[in-house]
Amino acid sequence: MSRRLVFLATLFSLLVVSLAHAGFDEAQEAYESGDYVRAYKEFRALAERGNVDAQLRVALMYDAGQGVPKNASEAVRWFRKAAEQGSPEAQLKLGLMYDDGQGMPKNTSEALKWYRKAAEQGMAEAQYNLGVMYHEGQGMPKDYAEALKWLTKAAKQGLADAQNNLGVMYAKGEGVLQDLVQAYMWFNLAAARGNAKAQRYRDKVAEQMTPSEIAEAQRLALEWKPKGQDY
Repeated sequence: MSRRLVFLATLFSLLVVSLAHAGFDEAQEAYESGDYVRAYKEFRALAERGNVDAQLRVALMYDAGQGVPKNASEAVRWFRKAAEQGSPEAQLKLGLMYDDGQGMPKNTSEALKWYRKAAEQGMAEAQYNLGVMYHEGQGMPKDYAEALKWLTKAAKQGLADAQNNLGVMYAKGEGVLQDLVQAYMWFNLAAARGNAKAQRYRDKVAEQMTPSEIAEAQRLALEWKPKGQDY
């Protein structure tokens, strides 16, 4: 192929991407204005041409019943298409639907598979769900070390439920040496984000700590900053 033909092929590809992006923006504008019927039609057209973001939007609209009747089976179909193209949001949603048995029979193994794919791409909610499954032995033997690993990743991104569960593991010494300072710190962070259980657990742990240990835990919580996606 000549350089000119290569250039023309590249230019055509860029033009297709540009047009697809413009179509997505128009569909998103319709969605944000509340015109769900129009948004669905435009997202659907893009989704059928393989646009992964549009496939995710179509799935979400079927899941919520926006612009189309609510249909869990169709939601699953489009979540799967996007998930297979690597969308971590779709992978998480597909895992949740397998976990809850929505649009298909409940399948813990499949839920675990899709949670892991999303978790490995840094999705905090998927990391949390994966950690819980390892902690409780859902679909596999209990593994506190793996639970600690995935809950830590989610907690470091600021997910309050993960911070609370991580605090529990440090308080009980599950998969790690018992460390009440670390437990208090994680409970404190989760409580600051509105987790009521974490506030109760923090106060209970404090009863077993010295004033200097509490002061250290509070210092760590004040200095803590979320680290973004932790792969």
